[in-house]
Amino acid sequence: MKARKVKHLDPDGTLADNAQRVVSVRLDELFDFVPAVLDPKSVKKLHAMRIAAKRLRYVLEVAAANCFGPYALTATKRVRELQDLLGEIHDCDIQLPRVQRIRVELSDEAVAELRTRAAGAADLDPALASGLPHSEDWAGLAALEHYLTVRRGLLYDQFTTVWRDIERSAMRARLEYAIAERPSIGGEQAESSVTIR
Repeated sequence: MKARKVKHLDPDGTLADNAQRVVSVRLDELFDFVPAVLDPKSVKKLHAMRIAAKRLRYVLEVAAANCFGPYALTATKRVRELQDLLGEIHDCDIQLPRVQRIRVELSDEAVAELRTRAAGAADLDPALASGLPHSEDWAGLAALEHYLTVRRGLLYDQFTTVWRDIERSAMRARLEYAIAERPSIGGEQAESSVTIR
């Protein structure tokens, strides 16, 4: 997913003002994936949402403590939690097709071997099916495939719970308010204390 361009950045402006613009765009990117990601089959959208969360998290980690109100630090933690969870889901989404592909390859090898063993026979003797190549690997691959499928489902359920909590807690509105705040530093507003040069 290509990052959206942040418009109206001011090289002579404050870090807080410029970071506010960046956070606003990154926040929009993150929330624009809903409702698509509420379909567990939206593998690509879930991965793109993880990237959007990562972008938002990084700008918050740099700017939250010095530029924004206190809620920005809480939002940083929530976005990190979301990114980590989406990363775990993505790992399953990458591993599962690989395991399935290997299982199919081994199955094709076993079928080829069984055809060789049955060469010229009118019917297949069940005894020929014993000791096929990779027969011990099949059980492990099947177990791994089941594990990844179930783990992915559980992680996705956690994601929907976390996302509902993010929405219920009004994280977006609270973060938008927090990035508009400028915490006091020694009696002065943060926006006048840090200028980009």
